[in-house]
Amino acid sequence: MKLSTKPRETSSIATLLSDYSAGRRTTTDAVAESLALAKHYQANIRAFAEIDEAGALEAASRSDQRYREKTARTLEGVPVAVKDMIDTGDMPTRYGSPAYERHQPDSDAVVVQVLRENGAVVVGKTTTHEFAWGVTTSSEALGDTLNPYDHTKIPGGSSGGMAAAIACGAVRGGLGTDTGGSVRIPAALCGVVGFKPTFGFLSTDGVFPLAFSLDHVGILARSVEDVQIISRAFGIAWQGKAMRSRYRIGVTSGLGGVPMSADVADLFTLACSLLRQSFDLTELSIETVFDEAFKTFAGIVLVEGGVGHFGRNDVEFIQSRYGRETAARLKLAENVSLGDYAKWQQRRREFARDLDSVMQTLDFLVLPTCPCTAPLIGEDLVVIGSWSGTVREALMTYTAPFNLAGLPAISIPIGQSAADGMPVGLQIVAARGREAQLLEFAGEIESWVRPLAGPEHRM
Repeated sequence: MKLSTKPRETSSIATLLSDYSAGRRTTTDAVAESLALAKHYQANIRAFAEIDEAGALEAASRSDQRYREKTARTLEGVPVAVKDMIDTGDMPTRYGSPAYERHQPDSDAVVVQVLRENGAVVVGKTTTHEFAWGVTTSSEALGDTLNPYDHTKIPGGSSGGMAAAIACGAVRGGLGTDTGGSVRIPAALCGVVGFKPTFGFLSTDGVFPLAFSLDHVGILARSVEDVQIISRAFGIAWQGKAMRSRYRIGVTSGLGGVPMSADVADLFTLACSLLRQSFDLTELSIETVFDEAFKTFAGIVLVEGGVGHFGRNDVEFIQSRYGRETAARLKLAENVSLGDYAKWQQRRREFARDLDSVMQTLDFLVLPTCPCTAPLIGEDLVVIGSWSGTVREALMTYTAPFNLAGLPAISIPIGQSAADGMPVGLQIVAARGREAQLLEFAGEIESWVRPLAGPEHRM
């Protein structure tokens, strides 16, 4: 097997499961290949924080036995990974922080239990921004995770290690966390699929909290079909019905005053033109609904992040053991009042009410996942036309509002930028509780827009 540090195609989960069932491949063979790739990408792009070779091979052996006994489960033998924010009882969980370098949870998080009960083989833990509080998956203490398409650029965050690992073919899918876009952003920047259901649908029991009222667990994989198969294990089933031509689809762009870069706008326009061949798309003028969304989100995260960390550790420990970025944010959190938090939560309720009203008139809302492609590692500011802002604001302005409202959302790849060859993602949002319909729709249109993603960066 020739190993590279660029994106690598793999067979789908459906094909892998079919090969297992037909005896064309053993789970032990597939998991051994996954482990070899995980070690390679741990060393070369830092996609993995921990690899469990012995545990994964033992689980694969049990899966082989189940196939022989005709008792295979939904995800039997599928190599997956889990973000380092999610507890695993058999592997260290460091939350991306040197402060927890020796932390070993007593048990699996609920979502990890579900994966294992459905036969998935967890080969390792993928890297994260410290405590998931950032969008770059960079770390002064532990090293930066690199984007497989261009190693000078970020993979996005905070589930950047997972998106990179999937893009490189080390695992077929996995679990991330999404507080303001941390599943969808790295999916968009690494050319894979990232999905978060409605708030509260997937348990956060055993997941280190960033902001308890915004945190979602999400699923990443190579394709929508792969996400659908993993989602089935969590009780999200779709009907497989024929597409309707009368879907009500709204289109919006330029949220929060952040414009699209020219290359993203070109691909987004092309994707919408393909959708218009089968659906009526309505251009929405709803930018004012989103005016305060990012500021409201950032304020709530600051307060709830502060509550979570100050409740666990004293200030001296935080300032001496945490990374500088997280410690600085927590220093800011010390000066926020309960009145500020009450104001932000009121704005959140008003925003969610307004967005729910918009979604009552639509089946789906379509917009770019991010307004630009992956920034350079270490870059502080992003400039798009006459607009400039932090990397965090640029990458999260289009995703964080749907955490505020708790709506299900998915990012699917729609192509690679003509300017730099980097992936671009299309975000699709549905009304709360309609994750099954969202996955069904995304799966259908993925086959239309995915050909826009050229092979020039595939290995």
